[in-house]
Amino acid sequence: MAYLRPFIDPEIGRSYADPAPLGSGFPQATNNFSMPNDARSRLIWRSFLGISAEDYRMSHAIIEAAKSEGRSLLSEVEAKAILADAGVPVTTTKLATNADEAVSLAGELGYPVALKVISHTITHKSDIGGVELGLADADTVRAAFDRIAAAAHAAEPGSHMDGVSVQPMVATGTEVIMGMTQDAQFGPVLMFGLGGVLVEVLKDVAFRVVPLEQRDARQMVREIQGFAVLEGYRGAAPADLAALESILLQLSQFAEANPEVSELDLNPIFAYEDGAVAVDARIVLT
Repeated sequence: MAYLRPFIDPEIGRSYADPAPLGSGFPQATNNFSMPNDARSRLIWRSFLGISAEDYRMSHAIIEAAKSEGRSLLSEVEAKAILADAGVPVTTTKLATNADEAVSLAGELGYPVALKVISHTITHKSDIGGVELGLADADTVRAAFDRIAAAAHAAEPGSHMDGVSVQPMVATGTEVIMGMTQDAQFGPVLMFGLGGVLVEVLKDVAFRVVPLEQRDARQMVREIQGFAVLEGYRGAAPADLAALESILLQLSQFAEANPEVSELDLNPIFAYEDGAVAVDARIVLT
């Protein structure tokens, strides 16, 4: 997926863009979802109180472990664990190393679930058949695990598959995307836009240099051309703009506290009338 690289006008702080690759996202999920009150409260609480680098102990531990293994790409499970610890709402995602574990976790999380291949050598999961959605019972989960394992082996013979991520399906909302990349001149730069096909075709995104203030997050959400979609276009439910702004602020704080992160991609984030949740997460280290 092609995104945009920012050019920051030093006079007014406005971000413009030119085509440049940043990363790729993953498929969307569907079914029922309601934002837990405790997760939303934690998100808003952190936005107003701020977070220091010392609050990212889990992030530092996971990043150091990956670097010690010579890895620059975190697994989806690792990326979501880090982001959840930073106050970003994500779907609960757990690692299963075999079919029995996948079935057990699916029962624990509640059906239907999605399975996605976890491998440090496979980056485009859906392209190789490494994603299975809407699995409704133990038999379909077990069969899906076997199909993913076979697809991973066929795509990269001899490669190591760590397992699969297991996560509950969630209701579709208004799709948005958030990302971060390290600019050689300005340092970490955050991006916001409508997700799905719209970000690829229209390139309708906004940029800001980290650190963000509340005003910056508010402006980013409102300056995209497709803002009317977030307001509730043609009778659709409006998106929770405050929740989106809060996520941007969390990502800004996270980027400041973790300079080892060179790229971050949340696509899609489903925005609801009350809350928002990141369905897929990708983090690349320097």
